[in-house]
Amino acid sequence: MHQQITVVNKQGQKLDGVLHDTGSTNIVVLCHAFRSSKEHFAMVKLAGALENEGITAFRFDFSLTEYTEDSYYSGNYNSEIEDLRAVVEYFSAVNRPVAAILGHSKGANVVLEYASKYHDIGAVINVSGRYDPWHIDLKSRKASSDYEVTKENKSKQVDTNIHEEWLTIDPRCKVLTVHGTADNDVALDDAYEIGKVVPNHQLQLVDGADHTYHARLDQLAAAVVHFAKELFQKMPLPSHLVTK
Repeated sequence: MHQQITVVNKQGQKLDGVLHDTGSTNIVVLCHAFRSSKEHFAMVKLAGALENEGITAFRFDFSLTEYTEDSYYSGNYNSEIEDLRAVVEYFSAVNRPVAAILGHSKGANVVLEYASKYHDIGAVINVSGRYDPWHIDLKSRKASSDYEVTKENKSKQVDTNIHEEWLTIDPRCKVLTVHGTADNDVALDDAYEIGKVVPNHQLQLVDGADHTYHARLDQLAAAVVHFAKELFQKMPLPSHLVTK
């Protein structure tokens, strides 16, 4: 069953989402990439694949949908982390805890940073996240030039050390990184670097997949579903995630 749900963040902004409800208590929340939305084909595919295996999934839109130059260069990570926090708290309030959070590309960095800030999640799924999110080589859809966060823009960013932050992720929190071997937007080396820093980490490569997994969605979905099923069926959840 699909249910339209709107969560309101602390700024009063609406976060529109779709709940793929199977009746399961625990939920996997999906976070989209930069300049994307909950309707991106990868988000829809992953939510549907989880739903087909009896796992409830929720895909939603971050509050910032239109990007200015300032918001691009600042990353807007704090805002999106707090959007995700609002979603987690919403489901917790109705006794349906979020057991896992998944993010694609920039959304992957959001879920990793969330896990380093809030230790209330049992698992994180990083799909093609960047090891150093402050260095961005992203081909614009409207221009041929690359973007790179410069020292001048650094003052607009969150003053943070990603390496040190990710070391603080609770070691009980399982982290899966999925990365395509043909990803030309985020280098495969980033996946290996993340694995050196993040505790309780495992890596799943998708052979031949590009950054959007356009021709490899089934393989991506299989990796995510396998991880989620193991989490819910074979491993006990942390006590703070078990519904009483």
